[in-house]
Amino acid sequence: MSYLIVGLGIFTVLHLYSMLLPVSRDKLKARMGEGAYKGVYSVAALVGLGVMIMGYRQLSAGPEAGNFLYEPPGGMRHVTMLLVLLAFISIGAFHGRGYLKRWLRNPFSIGIALWSFGHLLSNGRVHAVLMFGTFLALALLDIIVSTARGKWPLHEPQPRSDVNAVIVGMVLYVVFLFGFHPYVLNLPVVR
Repeated sequence: MSYLIVGLGIFTVLHLYSMLLPVSRDKLKARMGEGAYKGVYSVAALVGLGVMIMGYRQLSAGPEAGNFLYEPPGGMRHVTMLLVLLAFISIGAFHGRGYLKRWLRNPFSIGIALWSFGHLLSNGRVHAVLMFGTFLALALLDIIVSTARGKWPLHEPQPRSDVNAVIVGMVLYVVFLFGFHPYVLNLPVVR
């Protein structure tokens, strides 16, 4: 469990710092330079994510895999798959300038919230609840903080961006379903 907790800790502290201490973050960014700040932040977040994935994979294959916090209701696998598809489409809308981004306002955080909530519906293992619960809490906090600060996209929507978001979302979905889950996590979804 220690790798998962260390990875979650690194990832969470970075995101909470960026979210909750914007003045300090902006001063550090100005001192380091935007490119260097983004580089260091990205590398640190990827290290946290990598350690987290390593810990999750170990726990999923080890004796802790049988430790359940709750038994998920039957039939949730299909609900999870739908929520994850919607999550990836939402994440795909993040970089565009479409109607989806304007309507959702926080498409990346909404996507992460849908993804994590979907996984919580179909997986009651202790380590899964810890990881997906952390992601859900961070995503919801980001939505609340961004909304409170009045931060939302103000652009002229381009329908092409929405088409791209759907295509990107579907490609990500297929990659995660048939690549990441079975080969990186060793947890095939499609049987």
